Amino acid sequence: MKKILLIIIDGLGDKPIKQLGNRTPLEAAQTTNLDKLAEKGVCGSVLPFLFPQDKYPTSAGAHIALFGYMNYFLMRGPYEVAGIGMKMKEGDVAFRVNFATVDPNLKIIDRRAGRIKQIKPLVKSLSGIKINGVKFLIKESYGHRAGLIMRGKGLSANISRGDPKKVEAKAKKIIPLDKSREAEFTAEVLNKFLEKAHQVLKEHPLNKKRKKQGSLPANYLLVRGAGKFKETPGFKQRYGLKACCVAGGGLYKGVAKILGMDLIKVKRATGFANTNLEGKITAGRNALKKYNFVFLHIKATDTFGHDGDFRGKKKFIEKIDKNLKPLPNLKNVLIVVTADHSTCCSLKRHCKELIPLLICGDGTDGVKEFSEKACQKGKLGKIKQLNLMPEILKLARED
Repeated sequence: MKKILLIIIDGLGDKPIKQLGNRTPLEAAQTTNLDKLAEKGVCGSVLPFLFPQDKYPTSAGAHIALFGYMNYFLMRGPYEVAGIGMKMKEGDVAFRVNFATVDPNLKIIDRRAGRIKQIKPLVKSLSGIKINGVKFLIKESYGHRAGLIMRGKGLSANISRGDPKKVEAKAKKIIPLDKSREAEFTAEVLNKFLEKAHQVLKEHPLNKKRKKQGSLPANYLLVRGAGKFKETPGFKQRYGLKACCVAGGGLYKGVAKILGMDLIKVKRATGFANTNLEGKITAGRNALKKYNFVFLHIKATDTFGHDGDFRGKKKFIEKIDKNLKPLPNLKNVLIVVTADHSTCCSLKRHCKELIPLLICGDGTDGVKEFSEKACQKGKLGKIKQLNLMPEILKLARED
């Protein structure tokens, strides 16, 4: 059986953009090495997975679908906190958090507090708060992101989010989504914590300094993705493969960790555009000596999409491509390159566009470039995201 290197270029797919000659950022990019992999392999398109309640694909849902763990989905919060090294206990309720900027009426000015880079002092000021017997644990992720755990008795994850996901809207009050005592208690306690956190953050020296400098203060916590932690069967138990993960973003490390993959540390590996791409790809390649399955995640393509920066997305794809130069020469390895979902620059959000897919190491199909349109002509056709893992395993087992 071949070893498997799965490279997820987050938010890679897109819609055509007029300013790029009606091409997507991937189609407009110079991608010599990705094209070489496509020419040496087989291509297709992935139909993104959506939960029934979702309008568009979510990052956590897409990865869990891709790995075939839909029956064990925990919601996003637990994956976020696991990825930044927070340890959970059965019954904990976890959230992903944005440090945001609100006005005195709690109207959101910026959901990311001007993409603040350093929140450690702010996190420290909120650590260990206890309300009605519930302890709040918080830790920084990267940039404006953090993870939050509620630990105590009688908690429920069936509560609403506080993040309206748009500016000019008011931060939402947390409400129970069912009539259970646990949901009502959890919502009540979380609202008290968010109010207390807002008061602490407003008076924090770092935020006062930011205001003097003309920067946005990170004075509010927007919480979403509530999930209750429970144990999940490991990747090796499920597939018989010794697996590892190379990633910068907390969510992706958290998914890997909860699925029982080892985390490979790489210096300067982040979820930003300045991530150490060379180091990550080298680490992924070297990990194939010890592991059967390597999950390598690259984040910033998605961020450029959310920002509507199609030129930045194109340049970052080219940067990824340059660092992939050693991969076409790997032997006895099935190289899979795809995305978790598409992120459309024109919409500044995730979208339902088909996801390009190439699998190098098991024959060819005549496709000579890696792009959304070219991949649609490949012999793999359209594959549902839930069926991608079985397809990868099947090709890896073929002689």
